[in-house]
Amino acid sequence: MKNPAAIGQPLDRVDGPLKVSGAATYAAEHQLDHAPLVGWIVEATIPAGRIKALDTGAAEKSAGVVAVLTHNNSPSQVPFGEPDDEGRFTQSRAMLGSDRVRYHGFPVALVIADTLANARHAAGLVEVSYDPAEAVTTTGSDADEVPDELDGGLDPDVTRGDFEQAYSESEVQLDVTYTTPNQASAAMEPHATIAEYDGNELWVYTSVQLIGPAVEVLANTLKLDPDKVRVLSPYIGGGFGSKLGLHNEAILACLGAMHLERPVKVVQHRRHVFHNAPHRGNSVQRIRLGASGDGKLKAIGHESYMPRARGYAFAEPTGASARTTYHADALLSRHRVKTVDMSLIDSCRAPGHSIGSLAFESAIDEMAYRCDMDPVAFRLVNMPDREPASGQPFSSHDLAECLREGAAKFGWDQRDPTPRSQERGRQLVGYGVASTIRMNILVKSTTRIRLSDDGSLIAWANMTDIGTGTYTILTQIAADILGLPAGKVSIELGDSAYPASCGSGGSFGAGSSGSALRDACMKLREKLVDIARKQESLKDADFDGASFEGGNLVLGDKKVPLAELVRQSGHDYLEVDGKVEPGEDHEKYSQHSYGAQFAEVTVDRDTGEVRVRRMLGVFSAGRILNRKTARSQLLGGMVWGISYALLEELMLDERCGAFVNRDFAEYHLAVNRDIPEVEIHFREQPDTHSNPLGSKGIGELSISGAGAAVANAIYHATGVRVRDFPITLDKLLEHLS
Repeated sequence: MKNPAAIGQPLDRVDGPLKVSGAATYAAEHQLDHAPLVGWIVEATIPAGRIKALDTGAAEKSAGVVAVLTHNNSPSQVPFGEPDDEGRFTQSRAMLGSDRVRYHGFPVALVIADTLANARHAAGLVEVSYDPAEAVTTTGSDADEVPDELDGGLDPDVTRGDFEQAYSESEVQLDVTYTTPNQASAAMEPHATIAEYDGNELWVYTSVQLIGPAVEVLANTLKLDPDKVRVLSPYIGGGFGSKLGLHNEAILACLGAMHLERPVKVVQHRRHVFHNAPHRGNSVQRIRLGASGDGKLKAIGHESYMPRARGYAFAEPTGASARTTYHADALLSRHRVKTVDMSLIDSCRAPGHSIGSLAFESAIDEMAYRCDMDPVAFRLVNMPDREPASGQPFSSHDLAECLREGAAKFGWDQRDPTPRSQERGRQLVGYGVASTIRMNILVKSTTRIRLSDDGSLIAWANMTDIGTGTYTILTQIAADILGLPAGKVSIELGDSAYPASCGSGGSFGAGSSGSALRDACMKLREKLVDIARKQESLKDADFDGASFEGGNLVLGDKKVPLAELVRQSGHDYLEVDGKVEPGEDHEKYSQHSYGAQFAEVTVDRDTGEVRVRRMLGVFSAGRILNRKTARSQLLGGMVWGISYALLEELMLDERCGAFVNRDFAEYHLAVNRDIPEVEIHFREQPDTHSNPLGSKGIGELSISGAGAAVANAIYHATGVRVRDFPITLDKLLEHLS
């Protein structure tokens, strides 16, 4: 009988009961020996300049206030952004370190009190005057700075062939510009930290995706020995890039704890999060496509212009989809940035691919119509046999199969190819399609496992679970390889005291941490077999056909409980370390996950209201580790795509660099009413080059294309091509009469 916890099975989340019962401990909920004091952030009201005067007298006298931290009395720190040679997740994130204001909302004081209400009230009593400086808060196609590199270490510029010549000689040409707005990660759990300091060691309970860099940034900022810093983040209520590194509330809580040598909790109010957590910058994307009369692409050009926060080296690879999805004789991919006085601009929900594909796949759709070709057929005729940018062979590639299978399942052949030709009463009906591609990444990871003499297994790693199902998938990997029931496996994550792992982000978590766990389990299997070989009673057993099932080592018709083998070792437990790191395959092959997404929308001819009626996706992401959590990840990405296409936009007051819609009432996100029937299909094709598990990244795959499928369906329904996202009804209505 197959182990119900085997890899690939739709095992329920092992942490589900803890979460629905409230027993899972999130950052703000850790119980200490003494209740922590509570901090409230006082935010700057200018985008750049200096603090001229700061009066904290009234706040300090307010009820319950224990301290007011400012740049005048906070503990010593390494200046913001130093050392220069550190990565952005580990260089100093100094807060209250000087009188400089870096952006609107930058912390200028932290009020610490006995209760949240008292801290918040006193924060309103802090009086600050400023000496403003000229600030840059907006960017567009005027961005002209060349970043050293893009996120992920990618080159900012890639060229192959003579693009200008290939484009000018193309029979069919397209030159369009798409824009996307500032966007927020909008995780359900706000950023929160409890810090405790005893004069020697700093304990930090926080919500962070990457544990190792969190230790480094605290040590680098606060001038501490990394061995004296412990970071714990066992449960995270979503991150989506905004919690890759530690940010303001974490540093402020630590400063308060070090100043008072008492525990301090800082939870960002939702309105704080929109300024004091990273966001995605707006983009201007110029796309030029050239093709022959039969639809073969001759030239692909993608030029991206985006902001970069002052003092923070992040540049989004919006051209990633253009570099890898289709073949053309010539390729031009260029990224330019402009330094702005804004809160941190960083990774946000599939950095690069999500907004890059939103524009690029829309432009590909435009080109298909311009070539008078079916959008699916146009994509199929331009499939590459090698990665277009690098020329490397693909580790696997079945985008074409995803498109064909998706078209058949969706009923694409029922579509009238003429825009604005399908109606349902007063509703205009449209079908749209987009390709999906997302790079696969393997990150060095380690883990430790222990099999006890009661037959139970525990695994440790400083990996994190941001709601993606990591606890469950790691449980399955161990249970499958060692033949254990899921109930016999315990996974311990989110503690810097555990073996170093990759953390969560970039869709690399399951494949990287899971492969390290697989390595440990395979080593343990060998150790258990070696112990069994020494047993006189097993000298004639069939070791060549050894397997692990039901908590036993199975040798033909003989079964030996794993617990018994541990006892025979002479120890109470057996402990093994495992690891994985990128090797030759990641140098030789271009690795990606793929998908094809289809959408049906209706647009009210009188009001311009858009409704997504159904979506379908076919995805190829190597070996599927858990069909239930994988489906949830893909479903979530498709929801994000709908949200990006139709709703999400951080609105900026350009005069002061402040976002004005800083809550979930006014920063519009897709909700249940916006989401249609969604159908998800897997093309399971284990990739022997991706990692030892054969899996590939899935967490950010479906967002990379979902929005474009919706946008293309809107065009098919209305004949109106909106190139300024999100596609709100005001942008459609004037063209529908």
